[in-house]
Amino acid sequence: MSKRTKVNFPAFNPSGDGQSLQLSGLLESPSQDPRAFVLFAHCFTCGKDVAAASRISRALVVHGYAVLRFDFTGLGNSDGDFANTNFSSNVGDLIAAADYLRTHYRAPSLLIGHSLGGAAVLKAAGKIPESLGIVTIGAPADPDHVIKNFAMDLATIESEGQAKVSLAGRPFTIKKQFVDDLRDNDTSYIGTMKKALLVFHSPLDATVSIEQAEKIYVAAKHPKSFVSLDQADHLLTNKADSEYVATTIAAWAGRYLPNTSANAELVESAVAGGHVIAGGHVTVSERNQVFTQNVYSDSHQWIADEPVSVGGDNLGPDPYEHLLAGLGACTAMTLRMYAERKKLPLEQVTVELSHSRSHGADCQQCDDENPRIEVIDRKVTLVGDLTDAQRQRMLEIADKCPVHKTLHSKLVVDTRLV
Repeated sequence: MSKRTKVNFPAFNPSGDGQSLQLSGLLESPSQDPRAFVLFAHCFTCGKDVAAASRISRALVVHGYAVLRFDFTGLGNSDGDFANTNFSSNVGDLIAAADYLRTHYRAPSLLIGHSLGGAAVLKAAGKIPESLGIVTIGAPADPDHVIKNFAMDLATIESEGQAKVSLAGRPFTIKKQFVDDLRDNDTSYIGTMKKALLVFHSPLDATVSIEQAEKIYVAAKHPKSFVSLDQADHLLTNKADSEYVATTIAAWAGRYLPNTSANAELVESAVAGGHVIAGGHVTVSERNQVFTQNVYSDSHQWIADEPVSVGGDNLGPDPYEHLLAGLGACTAMTLRMYAERKKLPLEQVTVELSHSRSHGADCQQCDDENPRIEVIDRKVTLVGDLTDAQRQRMLEIADKCPVHKTLHSKLVVDTRLV
């Protein structure tokens, strides 16, 4: 399960008037210690919640990364006036966001930028020394490429100092200083940033031509990679395109980012030991050749361990706790489904479980051949305006959950070498 944390931090103030501006961000993290922290820069005049940024961030969290995305100054929930910002202030905001991560968590190892945000991360990379990988998505090599979005108003901006323009159906004030700042940028930083680079671009991008991706790729030094987003539009409005980008980033980044987290070995939620895990399957592999185990399913990863008292590191639940969790989760889900189907006023289900062994005279259900029996004690708490008859029926339903039935059936574990 991922965690979403709203954050605020000081912005780069382009006006220089001493005013304290705050940027609004969202940090999404996996349940485990993140493999690395990622800083995401959204597209021109968009915001942190634009579909592509949201989808890519969530998909990267599934792969074990923590992602901070935020609104640039004057956009979304961030303070400031967009009219007073420019490309340089965007770069300053990115550096401020990296400072926030460095102070409160860990500095970002990976910078991702979409459209003009991609150009911004290319320039900010040199000011964020901990960043080892840079990813651009539909980004221009030359920041002034964005001027084409308001080319019809350029004469007014030049003559009157500013103009009200329409961008993606919304009005924005563009000042001459914004245009001048775009034109003043020297893109030589692309060839000197000394970071691994991954460039995504669609040959059908009507907003930023694919020739811009070629310029980025040619200017950059190795290691560098290019991925064509066939059939995608500039904003990646197709969910499948965003998910493809995220999956590719996760695979690519593993080659260049160090294993900085306590769970770094859990590199891919869908891959373990080089094999894709099918739905309904689980793979367990040793983590430290003692007790700690990496556990993988088709879309999740977690850790199993033993308590320190028996020689483990207590980094995760022990095997019996996993067993109890499976039964408890299945019980609660089954009761919830039954209550919904019968329209019962069930507000909350809590299932408490423990495991023990009964021996000898204490074991009423043992037979002569089996002098002990494994016992799981399950206590179900039902909150809601339920009658006694409804509560009793739900207690009976608890015994019908699939995991319960499996544990009580003639279970065969077929073990073989592979």
